[in-house]
Amino acid sequence: MSPTKPKFLFVLSSHTSYVLNGEPHPSGWFLPEFAHPFNTLEGKVDMVIASPQGGEAPLDINSITYAKDDGESMEFYRTRSDLWKNTVKLEDLRSSTEEFAGVFYVGGHGPMFDLAHHEASHGIIRDLWESGKVVSAVCHGPAALVNAKLSDGSYLVAGSKVNGFTNREEVAFGTASAMPFMLEDALREHAGGEYGGEFVSGEMWAEKVVVGKEGRLITGQNPASARGVATAILRALEL
Repeated sequence: MSPTKPKFLFVLSSHTSYVLNGEPHPSGWFLPEFAHPFNTLEGKVDMVIASPQGGEAPLDINSITYAKDDGESMEFYRTRSDLWKNTVKLEDLRSSTEEFAGVFYVGGHGPMFDLAHHEASHGIIRDLWESGKVVSAVCHGPAALVNAKLSDGSYLVAGSKVNGFTNREEVAFGTASAMPFMLEDALREHAGGEYGGEFVSGEMWAEKVVVGKEGRLITGQNPASARGVATAILRALEL
């Protein structure tokens, strides 16, 4: 009999749009940042897909264009829509966090607007971290982590090395003026300074994965870092 696979939580944003230059633009989660980690972890963990609102989590349609030459992501888009059309509501998982070995927050601009201040999400992060589980995110996914606090009132990221979509990348992508805050700045403030942590960035658009405190806080910089984050998750889980 094969051993039971650990359960792992994937979280997608429910946020649908942002305003740029006075016009609404589609938002949500970013295709390669879901596809590559899911495929990397599939068969090794049992994944549960959740979102703040539950039901269908909006895919940022711009990420389809971004991934048009990425055969793996496009195949995922064509064949696995069931995964994001039937997500579990995060609030419904608050009483069952002990079942999970960790959580991964998929990027896309959506988390900047909903997950950055989502109480149920923050509660899940706190419960998992304080139970010795893995907490991870990629690109704008760390927006879900930046304001999360532990039971002692400290920020989760305080005193840790951490990573996420950089200011330079946000400006180059043309979306800086549309964001409610700059992710790099917020991570620097809550991780570093008086807390002794550090925002560790790599080259623009290149893979950069940072494994932070206790080897359980895993963050990646951009879409190119998504598979690397999943690989680091497997190492943290010793799979």
